[in-house]
Amino acid sequence: MKVSIAGASGYTGVELLRILLKYKEVEIVEISSRQYEGKALKEVFPFFIGSKFENLKFVSELDKNSSDFYFLCLPHEPSLQLAKELIDNGKKVIDLSAAYRIKDASLYPKFYKFEHKYTDLLEKAVYGLPEIHREKIKSANLIANPGCYPTATLLALYPSLKNKIVKGNIIVNALSGISGAGRSLKQQFHYPEAFGNSYAYSPLNHRHIPEMEDQIKQIIGKDIKVRFTPHILPVSRGMISNVSFETDLSKEELKAIYRELYNNEPFIRLIETPPQIKNIVGSNYCDIFVEKDERTNMAVIISAIDNLGKGASTQAVQNFNIMVGFEETHILRDLFIVYP
Repeated sequence: MKVSIAGASGYTGVELLRILLKYKEVEIVEISSRQYEGKALKEVFPFFIGSKFENLKFVSELDKNSSDFYFLCLPHEPSLQLAKELIDNGKKVIDLSAAYRIKDASLYPKFYKFEHKYTDLLEKAVYGLPEIHREKIKSANLIANPGCYPTATLLALYPSLKNKIVKGNIIVNALSGISGAGRSLKQQFHYPEAFGNSYAYSPLNHRHIPEMEDQIKQIIGKDIKVRFTPHILPVSRGMISNVSFETDLSKEELKAIYRELYNNEPFIRLIETPPQIKNIVGSNYCDIFVEKDERTNMAVIISAIDNLGKGASTQAVQNFNIMVGFEETHILRDLFIVYP
């Protein structure tokens, strides 16, 4: 299987390379980065020295005919265009940007500052959350890999949505490691600014809100609003999503519907104490804690993922496994955290 990666020098691209390195079935044909054009992978990322990828050289643009499968780790607008060209060329694509995640094209100017000009392809793109859309992923040519916050939040919500037990709107408070902001330099993520600091950002108009609400509507068939507040954590990677909503189910009934839906999911772990990011970083796992606050009649569902793993690159590889017919857990089940 010949594979190419666009934007391979960003965090998600490097994480893809780390995982695909373990695949005997995959040949990495090309990796692109305008910043590092002509440089070998080992020059830019010395931790690849000694690996089979060490002498791969970055190109500025990918050859659209060189591979069978393409991962796009680019900004949204470049991904919008490249995905279209590759699909027109008969290739299979997993896009890690948001260019094809939201079905309502009218939302892109507000949340992503561009007009979506490929609405036909937008309609055909499959949202790549395997626990919800596994069957559609199997036959898809274009996967819109979910965002990190939506992944953590939707996995926390899915059994409750599927069983239609959510009353009213949903409250989500989430925390993410700094790598979620990408590899480009920004003052607020400069070490002296970020170390020992934590804060909320975009509390009213975060761009992942329409993605969450779009998927919720697809699952439940009606509009439910999400009151979403993201926060920065002073760690490199890891994410926690704390989800609450009113429900009349008891704690035992609530836990039962989560066990019923998730017991056979290979990357969902239902746990009895609130999750910790130390237990999921570097993996494709999502740890979920389910509880009921009887005093307020609110369900409390807390999930934890690696924002670069299940929130991005390992989930992309999970989708890849499904699309090409590999065992879904292939390689991914053997990715474990580094401890402590």
